[in-house]
Amino acid sequence: MKALYPGSFDPLSLGHLDIIQRAAKTFGKVTVLISANPGKKEKLSVEIRTMLIKEAVKDMANVDVQVYSGLTVEYALNNSYNFLLRGMRAAGDFESELEMSQINRALSQGLETVFLMTSPQYSFIRSSRVWELLKFGDYIEALVPKNVAKYLLENY
Repeated sequence: MKALYPGSFDPLSLGHLDIIQRAAKTFGKVTVLISANPGKKEKLSVEIRTMLIKEAVKDMANVDVQVYSGLTVEYALNNSYNFLLRGMRAAGDFESELEMSQINRALSQGLETVFLMTSPQYSFIRSSRVWELLKFGDYIEALVPKNVAKYLLENY
């Protein structure tokens, strides 16, 4: 079974990595799909995000990283994915994720969405908070993988 984990990952957080690691134990193949979100102004280029994510998942043989700029559901259907994977931090995420899963299911005539709750120690992490804390120094190391923290601290 193949699962597609879409997101902007700007930057990859420990919460994202938690979902990826757990999904890799559940599914035969997991693809992290870096997609553009027109509602967000992205800070890291797609190339940098791809490099950082690939480095963070390099020890997970059944995880790969791809980039796509169209509808996620199109990518899933064109590449024979069985499931869309969504991580949720708290109950507040549920309403918008449920709506999106129903839209995707209608557009795909049955593509299933699997929701994984982020482990409690990562439930407070948001990309916007990473960027805010980065302004104050090295406080981001508890929020993002080591390679991401190193890159951000050296370049921002």
